[in-house]
Amino acid sequence: MMKRDEMLKVFKRQRKDEIVVAVYMAAQEITHIMPHDLNYTFIGAMGQGSSHGLGLALGRPDKKVVVFDGDGSLLMNLGSLVTIANQAPKNYVHCLCENGCYETNGSVPTPRAGQVRFADLAKTAGYKKTVEISDLAEWERELPNILKEEGPVFVTLKVEAGEAYPENFPRLYSLEHREKFRRTLASS
Repeated sequence: MMKRDEMLKVFKRQRKDEIVVAVYMAAQEITHIMPHDLNYTFIGAMGQGSSHGLGLALGRPDKKVVVFDGDGSLLMNLGSLVTIANQAPKNYVHCLCENGCYETNGSVPTPRAGQVRFADLAKTAGYKKTVEISDLAEWERELPNILKEEGPVFVTLKVEAGEAYPENFPRLYSLEHREKFRRTLASS
């Protein structure tokens, strides 16, 4: 199992100009680990990260879109897997941070934690490629290939909490940062 923040640091080192959509704990961590004007981060819309990522991928087929979703969040919107597969955006990478709990809400266990095979659900839904990774070295080794794959790609990342980063709700809801995202997206 990987520490989520260490997994995100590996991604940061290999990131080019991808649009990154992150929800909940990954969103909080990304604001500290890899601030970037093409980060689309939010909380408060549980289950919607995959759908927001789909909209961005369809709207900007020229840019890779990487979603950092949570297992608890995805459980709230499993239908998005079928919709994403049906739309088949070639530029879509859906990374699921699986930790078996609703971490933001007090680490309450998700139903059937550790028994649901999310990669199998994505494959059955019709994702072009699915991968499961639980080792940081494997993630670092496979990430360049994952980012080159034609999507939609689904990556289950077995993670646990790492370093505690301060929550920054004003940053996540900042109109200034949303406008920077819109301007950067329009000009890139």
